[in-house]
Amino acid sequence: MKMIYKKIKALYFWIFFVLSVALVVFCFCFIKSQNTLWKIRKIWAKFQRYTISYKQEIIGTFNPQAQMILINHQSALDIIALEELYPKNLCWIAKKELGEIPIFKIAMKKPKLLCIDRKNPRDLVRVLKEAKERLEEDRVLAIFPEGTRSKSDKLLKFQSGAKILSDKLNLKVQPILLVDSAKILDTKSFSASSGVLKIICMDLVDTSDEKWLENTRKKMQELLQSRKS
Repeated sequence: MKMIYKKIKALYFWIFFVLSVALVVFCFCFIKSQNTLWKIRKIWAKFQRYTISYKQEIIGTFNPQAQMILINHQSALDIIALEELYPKNLCWIAKKELGEIPIFKIAMKKPKLLCIDRKNPRDLVRVLKEAKERLEEDRVLAIFPEGTRSKSDKLLKFQSGAKILSDKLNLKVQPILLVDSAKILDTKSFSASSGVLKIICMDLVDTSDEKWLENTRKKMQELLQSRKS
């Protein structure tokens, strides 16, 4: 009975999610101000939280000096939570395939988010140029270094994109660990439930260490194992 309730709740959420994304995209078509677009995104994210009725626990603080955040990825809830909570306008870096879906194409293009073609090394030049422009607009780059969602509590191998961006643009990087997002919104089992999403703001990374990306993954994995419910 409990699982049936979770599936009904998930169905309700995803219907609301699709309709609300469509409404946001429609609004985007008539708005040019990036600040206004950002406010709409934050309001949208807050309503998603109300739909699932989950709680948030922030541990640590978002570092105001951070220019890029690294986030582990287990659920669509990861983006929703950070869109609502992060104090600066995030510029998400996503794979090209996502930006090719018609409705997401507008949702990503209008707020000037970045899509990267991981199969085309030449595309990196464009991404570096546009990432630098976003930083000059006082935005913070947001990336899932795993490249895709992990289907377990074990973090996937971190891809090199985050390190290349950091090294080329000399960025200050803060890891953000999300705990239990897949338990609240699980696309694999198509279920949604109330719970507490832990957002752990870790210390800035020492990017002078050549193995900083690998070491960051290890620290995030250890912290995830100790904090999961």
